[in-house]
Amino acid sequence: MSRPSRRHPALDFYARGVFPMAQAADDPAVFLVEPDFRGVFPLQGLRLPRRLLRTVRQDRFVVRVNSAFPEVLDACARPERPGAWINPALRRMYLEMHASGSAHSVEAWREGRLAGGLFGVSLRGAFFGESMFSVETDASKVALAHLAAHLVRGGFRLLDAQFLTDHLASLGAEEIPRPAYLERLAGALEVEGVIGAPAVLSGAEVLQVISQVS
Repeated sequence: MSRPSRRHPALDFYARGVFPMAQAADDPAVFLVEPDFRGVFPLQGLRLPRRLLRTVRQDRFVVRVNSAFPEVLDACARPERPGAWINPALRRMYLEMHASGSAHSVEAWREGRLAGGLFGVSLRGAFFGESMFSVETDASKVALAHLAAHLVRGGFRLLDAQFLTDHLASLGAEEIPRPAYLERLAGALEVEGVIGAPAVLSGAEVLQVISQVS
């Protein structure tokens, strides 16, 4: 993947350990968040239940990178979703960041239809997960497994989940205090990660990469 043509100014927030959010999808205000405790995925500790391992291995979904970023963003931003927070200002920001090469989507496709996916922001060796969605069972989880493999192959050191939830904890995410997070972030910003090359991995390749570091 080519380097960004220009650095989006919002990346300065991420570099400081804060990130933008809105209270709700219909609230025009944007504010910065710096949690006392941060959810992160140890790239060496992604946990996939047996059923999900089978789904990944069987290539039930075709998983691509950056082939439908606006569609993934809009699916995550639907105002009817519980807890929807991506307002028009944030949507514009993420589209700008994608155009400049610093926001990415991972999409799970089935029979030519978008079944689920996720998107986030990358900065050097850190990837900041923003949101994920599914319209078919396990689609977003499969996308997450593929993302982890891409990040490991690309030399990333941090996969930020923002806030820990029971769902994310079941997949291996953990909660760490702000000072520990900032230390991990500083280490990630010392390296240059590359995401999306090659753009498509098989399920077997994904599991091989994850098993090498787990």
